Amino acid sequence: MKKVELMVREGCGSCVRVAEQIRPVVEKHGASLSLVDVDASADPELAMEYGDRVPVVVIDGEEFACWEVDNEDLAAELS
Repeated sequence: MKKVELMVREGCGSCVRVAEQIRPVVEKHGASLSLVDVDASADPELAMEYGDRVPVVVIDGEEFACWEVDNEDLAAELS
């Protein structure tokens, strides 16, 4: 099962929009989706790495998309 993480931060409207957009695609392909608040994480490196670039989609540890996600590309990656 592929692991999809969405790097987010509190108060980010784009983060909410992207989470709602990709959730059905991720579920359809049997992958797991977790939202990771880069500011609240126990790993301070996340906030430094992603800074103000959120939302960022990470699949199995590899950055897949930043800010905007194409659902067809995401589906292909998860297939």
